[in-house]
Amino acid sequence: MIKVGLFGIGLDTYWGQFEGLHDNLIHYQKQIKNRIGSFGAEVVDAGMVDNPDRAMQAAELLKSSNIEILFLYVSTYALSSTVLPVARAVKTPVIILNLQPVPQLDYDAFNRLGDRGKMTGIWLEHCQACAVPEIASVFNRSGIEYDLVTGYLNDETAWNEIKAWTEAARVARVMRNNRLGVLGHYYGGMLDVYTDLTKQSAVFGTHIELLEMCELKKYRDEATDAEVQSKIREFYTAFDVAPECDTAEIERAARTSVALDKLIKTHKLGSMAYYYEGETGNEYENIVTSVIAGNTLLTGKNIPVAGECEVKNAQAMKIMDEFGAGGSFSEFYLMDYEEDAVLLGHDGPAHFAIAHGRVKLVPLPIYHGKPGKGLSIQMTVRHGPVTLLSVVEGKDDIFLLVAEGESVKGPVLNIGNTNSRYRFSPGAREFINQWSKQGPAHHCAIGVGHIAGKIEKLGKILGLKVVKIC
Repeated sequence: MIKVGLFGIGLDTYWGQFEGLHDNLIHYQKQIKNRIGSFGAEVVDAGMVDNPDRAMQAAELLKSSNIEILFLYVSTYALSSTVLPVARAVKTPVIILNLQPVPQLDYDAFNRLGDRGKMTGIWLEHCQACAVPEIASVFNRSGIEYDLVTGYLNDETAWNEIKAWTEAARVARVMRNNRLGVLGHYYGGMLDVYTDLTKQSAVFGTHIELLEMCELKKYRDEATDAEVQSKIREFYTAFDVAPECDTAEIERAARTSVALDKLIKTHKLGSMAYYYEGETGNEYENIVTSVIAGNTLLTGKNIPVAGECEVKNAQAMKIMDEFGAGGSFSEFYLMDYEEDAVLLGHDGPAHFAIAHGRVKLVPLPIYHGKPGKGLSIQMTVRHGPVTLLSVVEGKDDIFLLVAEGESVKGPVLNIGNTNSRYRFSPGAREFINQWSKQGPAHHCAIGVGHIAGKIEKLGKILGLKVVKIC
């Protein structure tokens, strides 16, 4: 469970002037705390900060609590001098909650009160927007990262934003604690795939574990017949196994899958990138040509695996999966100019949890551009809204490239690969131009749903630029 911080701000001068104001604002803050807690977060509530002394106390509490993000509830007008010490201390993005108690004040009832003192107290209970420009001004001048959620206490649009922030904070924490395995080596000559592992660790916090093929072979050699048979049963449960799949190929893939599970468990991996060739006919080739089924099972179990040693895409797949969107390994296949569609797919591991219908396990007589033959996955991503994500290593930085589109019905290539048709709002021509100009590797992760907004929030938490194409 992630920890998030919360504090409210007010002005202590008001409490003695307006009866009930303080109590009402504290009540609203408790509502906010409980709602955020319902999103699966532990809320560290520093209470109402209404003077500089309380600000310093809140700063110490929140600084020592190891929070991922900080929610600032603007309960009424407050001096920015009570906000800045807290924001400077925690060094996390601050989400300013400009949440009014109600969507609209009952003006007639308000003006009938006749007591200007009571009326002023009620106004102050609803004047959250008054302090927001002041806080933003100070944050801008102080270089403090922040964002705004504006609405009212029962505003579901606002609460969807707040929930998305807690989800992004959780994903940032997962990435920071993730262990990514690198098995084998890059596909020779794919210069776009090569990456700086130090930068990946520095940006995401990911631990990179370099793995050896001989260790995987050891686990495969040690696999028992019972383990292999159990894995074969899992294949038939998870996949629609084509009748033409040779029994020996199924057994070969199952034995490798057993070994992959042990490799993942031994190194406590949360994701992996892999590729290997070696000399024709070597024992490692026998292993690497039988990994697709096992790696697909892992990908569907929150351990995404990217082929061709595409570390950046393993990161993208992990992000998508942690947001609950899936994240399937993909590359651009071809353009359909008649129907303004783009086809994407891959012959490597897929995310079977986001498939349209049952995922097929089929034989491939040859892997394109790779040695050997074996079993492969054939599936189409579920029709409906999708998001594409690429972790891009540019000349000077790492950033996130995202696009929202639709997985649509229509003919696909039934060649034993994942394969889907997509449409994007700029049109196929303009989309591929805009996407390519950002300089991503030729792989991307595809997930279901439109989650660009959540990815943008993750970028702010991680301090990464996010480029949204559509």
